[in-house]
Amino acid sequence: MSDFRAARDLLLNADPATARRDFRWPELTEFNWALDWFDGVLAAETPDAVALKIVGDHPAVYTFAELSARSGQVATWLHRQGVRRGERILLMLGNQPELWEALLAAMKLGAVVIPATTLLTAKDVAERVERGGVAHVIANAEDAGKFGPGEFTRIAVGDAYNWLPYHEAYDAPAAFEPDGPTRAGDPLLLYFTSGTTSQPKLVEHTHASYPAGHLSTMHWIGVRPGEVHLNVSSPGWAKHAWSNVFAPWNAGATVLVHDYRRFSAPALLEVLRDERVSTFCAPPTVWRMLIQEDLAAWKLPLRAAVAAGEPLNPEIIDQVRKAWGITVRDGYGQTETTAQIGNPPGEPVKPGSMGRPLPGYEIALLDPHTGEEGDDGEICLPLDGRRPLGLMAGYVGGSGEAMRDGYYHTGDVASRDADGYITYVGRTDDVFKASDYRISPFELESVLLEHEAVAEAAVVPAPDPVRLAVPKAYVTPAPGFEPGEELARSIFEHCRRGLAPYKRVRRLEFGELPKTISGKIRRVELRVREPRREYREDDLGS
Repeated sequence: MSDFRAARDLLLNADPATARRDFRWPELTEFNWALDWFDGVLAAETPDAVALKIVGDHPAVYTFAELSARSGQVATWLHRQGVRRGERILLMLGNQPELWEALLAAMKLGAVVIPATTLLTAKDVAERVERGGVAHVIANAEDAGKFGPGEFTRIAVGDAYNWLPYHEAYDAPAAFEPDGPTRAGDPLLLYFTSGTTSQPKLVEHTHASYPAGHLSTMHWIGVRPGEVHLNVSSPGWAKHAWSNVFAPWNAGATVLVHDYRRFSAPALLEVLRDERVSTFCAPPTVWRMLIQEDLAAWKLPLRAAVAAGEPLNPEIIDQVRKAWGITVRDGYGQTETTAQIGNPPGEPVKPGSMGRPLPGYEIALLDPHTGEEGDDGEICLPLDGRRPLGLMAGYVGGSGEAMRDGYYHTGDVASRDADGYITYVGRTDDVFKASDYRISPFELESVLLEHEAVAEAAVVPAPDPVRLAVPKAYVTPAPGFEPGEELARSIFEHCRRGLAPYKRVRRLEFGELPKTISGKIRRVELRVREPRREYREDDLGS
C-alpha cells in the first residue's frame, strides 16, 4: 500500500520529464483498492470531502465517508445473498449512485464485475450472461425484461417481480469484514470489447491493473486532490472506469457526473461553469459539438482539459485555446490498458499527435509484416520486465495473436517523430470508431444478413462531421428484391430492432461488392471510397 501511495505522490508532484524518468509501477502482492485506498486513506483522511456528485434529473452528493459506509453495507448484504469471492457480477446501471456503491462493494468482496451498458439488447445481454459465466446480476428494474431464464441471482434497483430489492442493502451493517486477503493479481473486471471475429473479446483486468494502472491516467489528466473532475462517458465502457472512478479517486478528487437523457452543449457548459469544474475529459465528438457554441461567452474555471477515444482535431485545440486560454490535450489507451500515450500538463502539444509514452509505458512501433521496430508501425507493449502494470491479464479463453513474440499488439498503427511524439494512423484490422464506440463490421453484417432481402453485406466507416465516422452498409439485394427507398427503410428498421443504438447502421448503399479472386469481400476498397463522398443531413438513415 505504501508503494502505491509513493508512486501516486511522485506523479502528483513531479514535472513530466521527471515523472517519465523516475516513475516505477508499485510492487503489489496483496491489494484491495476499495478497502486499502478508498476506505483506508480517502475516507479515513478526508471523510467530509465530496467523493461523488451527480447533477441532472436525479441529483445526489456523497462524501468519501458516506460512500465508504454505503458500499460496506452493499458488500455485507451481497455476501448474505450468496455473492462470493471470484464470482462474476453483471453490473448494468446508468449514472446513478448505486453504480459506484456496487462497484466498490464487489471489489471489497473480491467478486468480479462485468460492466454493461443499459443500451444492450436482450440478445446482447444473453450473450454476456452466457460467455461471462455470470452468477449474479444487478440492474435497474426497467431492464429486468432483458434477462431471460438462467441460474443467476437477480438484484433490481427499483421494483421488479421475483428480483431481490437492492434497497434492502441499506439495512445491513456498514462495517464489512472480508473473508480473506485480496491478491493483486486476482481478477476484478471483465470487459466485453468488439473485434473482427464473430464474438467480442472478453478482457480481464486485475485488482492491480486498473486501480493502480490508472496512475498513468491520473497523471495524463492532471487531476489533483480536492479538485472537481468531470468526464463525459457512458457506464458499461472502460473509459467510464478510467475517468469516473480510478483516475480521479487515485488523486483524491471529486467525481462529478452530468446525467442527461439527450446531449446538449449549452447544458454541459452550464454544468462546467456552475459546478466549478477543474479538469474535464470528453471524446472529440463532444468537443466538436461544444465548439459550435460561442465558447468565449462562457467564463469557466477550467484548469485542464483532455480528449480521448478517437483522434483529436487540431481545429478543436485552436478554438478552445482562443476562447478559454487552455490547451485540450490528447491521449491514447484501450479497454485492454490504461492511458499509454498522452500529453500531460506542462508539456508542449503538437496538434494531431497523441503525445509521448506516459510514465510506466514503453512503446514499440513494430512493422506489421516484418516485426522490426522503427518509427512507423503497430503500437506494441513489451511483455518482459518492462511490461506495464496497466496492461490486461489477457483475454478470457486465450490471448492468441494479441500477445506474441514478446509483445502485446494493440492493432493500432502509428508514427513517431524525432521528438518522440506519436501520431495515430489507423487500425490494422477493420474495426473502426463511431463517436467514442468501437464498432465491429462483422457483428453489424451478421444482423444485416438476417434480413430476408440481404444477400451480402459489408460495413465500413463513412465520414461524419460530428461523430467522426458512422457505420455505412453496402448491400447486395437477394434475388426477387429491388433496391430502393422502401427496401432501405425496411433494412434500417430491421437494424434498429437487432442492434443497440450506438451500433446502428446510419447509411446504406445498394450494389455488388468488390471481392478478391477467392471470393472474399474487399472492405479496404469500400473504405477508400468513403472519404471522397459528401453527405447531406437528410440522407436516408442519417
